[in-house]
Amino acid sequence: MFSFLRPYIFTLDPEAAHDLAIKSLKFNFMPKNFFRVEGEEMLSTELFKKKLKNPIGLAAGFDKSAEVYNSLFKLGFGFVEVGTITPKRQFGNPKPRVFRLEKDKALINRLGFNNDGIKIVTERLKTNIPSEFLGINIGPNKDTKNKSLDFLECFNKLNKFASYITVNISSPNTVGLRDFHEEKLLSNLLNKLLELKKKLKTKCPITLKISPDIGEKEITNINEMVQRFKIDGVILTNTTNQNREDLLDINKDEIGGLSGQPLKEKSLKFIKSFYKSNKGKIPIIGVGGIDSGQSAFDKIIAGSTAIQLYTGMVYKGPGIVKDIKKELIEILKKEKIKNIQQAIGINS
Repeated sequence: MFSFLRPYIFTLDPEAAHDLAIKSLKFNFMPKNFFRVEGEEMLSTELFKKKLKNPIGLAAGFDKSAEVYNSLFKLGFGFVEVGTITPKRQFGNPKPRVFRLEKDKALINRLGFNNDGIKIVTERLKTNIPSEFLGINIGPNKDTKNKSLDFLECFNKLNKFASYITVNISSPNTVGLRDFHEEKLLSNLLNKLLELKKKLKTKCPITLKISPDIGEKEITNINEMVQRFKIDGVILTNTTNQNREDLLDINKDEIGGLSGQPLKEKSLKFIKSFYKSNKGKIPIIGVGGIDSGQSAFDKIIAGSTAIQLYTGMVYKGPGIVKDIKKELIEILKKEKIKNIQQAIGINS
């Protein structure tokens, strides 16, 4: 169906097409069994000591305001991450702010954390309890002077609804956000978050979403802090505002975060580096250029416990999860691997 509709969908502005997808998912009409595959038990895995039916997740950025997560679970995802959620509702940056790079199988966005804010999102989560493993991605409002306080407010209000909380310090579209990769700022933020977590007596796991544009020194520092503060996991990586040299599409020079195929190798390099440094002790969620069973497998054997996609679904439609599951099962059988967990980090 998607291959038939794609030419029409791609005549729409990317953000209009996204809004249409959200509205369609609100009908919640998709039969869950349609997206199951034979042998799926080979893909069962664990993340933060919880069992997942498969390691394929939907990255934050699609369901920004937590409107359709239960419908998305029906597409076959092992987990879904919503957000980025900020304390106050905000529109984000001026439109147009999302661009397809069809020749490069990529997107550039400069959305700027557009979302409905904590109050509305909390009401949605209360009335529509997540049916499966749900991550919530949090961040600060654009005009906030003290961004750390926004992170704390979000964690305080949203942790009770989440299977894990992602601290997003890596979007290139909020001025000053990536400053949190600096050792002193990040150390202070993590210390305050863990103090709050202890005060709330919550066991909600915390993950850190990291930029692919940082240098070796920052990578080393973040690695050390993740281990020192016993952060539950890392998401590698967010979008990049680099990697434009070899792009072919006319939209390649638009300002914003680049995602999709051009990010694949860069994120893979980060995953291998973090996995080696942490010796597999800290779960990694691998993101960037995943649109097939092979690209998912590559992330897993590099050290990812689980993976996330978004741009791949834009280009291949909602059936992408089913296709990836089928291909992963074929790869596991070919490699004589009984379960996907056994593949984690075997190429690092």
